[in-house]
Amino acid sequence: MAIVPYHVEAMLERLRRVFDSIAGARAHFTPSPEAEPTRPLRPAREASAANLARFWERLEAESGASAEDREILAGPEDLEAAPLYSRNIENYVGRAKLPMGVIGPLRVLGLNARGDYFIPLATTEAALVASYGRGAEAVGRAGGVATALLGEGVLRSPGFIFADILEAGVFVDWVAREAEALKAAAEATTRHGELLSLEPMLDSDCVFLLCRYATGDAAGQNMATIATQALCDHILEHTPVKPLHAFVEANFSGDKKASHLGLLAGRGRKVTASVTLPDEIIRRHLRAEPEAMLAYGRMANLGALLSGQIGAQAHYANGLAAFYIATGQDAACVAESAVGFTRMEPREGGLFFSATLPNILVGSVGGGTGLPTQAAALRILGLQGEGKAAALAEVTAALCLCGEISIIAAISAGEFTRAHARLARRAPKSKAPS
Repeated sequence: MAIVPYHVEAMLERLRRVFDSIAGARAHFTPSPEAEPTRPLRPAREASAANLARFWERLEAESGASAEDREILAGPEDLEAAPLYSRNIENYVGRAKLPMGVIGPLRVLGLNARGDYFIPLATTEAALVASYGRGAEAVGRAGGVATALLGEGVLRSPGFIFADILEAGVFVDWVAREAEALKAAAEATTRHGELLSLEPMLDSDCVFLLCRYATGDAAGQNMATIATQALCDHILEHTPVKPLHAFVEANFSGDKKASHLGLLAGRGRKVTASVTLPDEIIRRHLRAEPEAMLAYGRMANLGALLSGQIGAQAHYANGLAAFYIATGQDAACVAESAVGFTRMEPREGGLFFSATLPNILVGSVGGGTGLPTQAAALRILGLQGEGKAAALAEVTAALCLCGEISIIAAISAGEFTRAHARLARRAPKSKAPS
């Protein structure tokens, strides 16, 4: 009979093999006061050839990196491009080369995005591009994906700790009366941002202020942070009751986390996408049976419910990560963007599919969107620059829907494993650069 879970037993067995006594284990994990402290890398904000050379001298001497590795990451083109990256990276040592694929054209019939879009995807996962491309072809044969931007607003949640609940209540009352002044302070930091709402959340002596911003065509994380700092500075200068502590972000907004708040209220751009696929397209082009797809959908929703997932979907994160990296979005935002619901229902002569994502954080300007590779990817889309962010969000949701349709069809038809084995195990014809 098992007394401890298997993974715990495996850990205990390793401890028994490595250490012959408690004293030996304690000595292994106790720092030695005589040991020389590690010499940290001296940070560099400027991405320059000189700083790059300094870092590589240290890496080649003290890490497992070789001169060949340096040539791969920091060859002549990477050295020449170094100044372009000073706004986006610290301690620049070169560029990661990821393969980029493209799917499409994906036809989108949206409020903001309307047309045929080629979608760039940067990934190392074999079968991903093929799968999303298959979904895009299927929806194209059905006439395209309908999309709608339902709302937008990037959240920040500064927090304040007071001596007691009475002071916290007085503060909330003051915030309500000073809302316009706080709005003016926040918006003074940006030409494109707007404070849409300011919602206090009180928990005994703690107050969170949920600030929602419109951020124009930028994803807006930094814009919202800077505006919120100005709002907090105004509060600390003018509030009649001083907090014991104040923080520009108190972990209530859901920033880069899957949260129920994000699911219900949205953080970023909330978009829905839908299409009805005729049975003939499902059978001929997805090689699946509609009834089998419905059966899988019912069981997958049960699996999501039983395991406590936030939302219910198959793999939004796959397409989002590849798309975000390709187009210069903040890839860490996939943690919250990959939350939402996929629905599948029988309709006369076909199946209705929809994907609703409340936290799509994308921008057509700002962040990494101006870097050479990412700007080129946005130009492939035709969605670079001002006035394109809403359309970009709708295309993102349409992409996720294509991935959902394809993977549901593959699993229900028993092709999921075969496709990955076939595409992921192809031996390269020649050695490729890392």
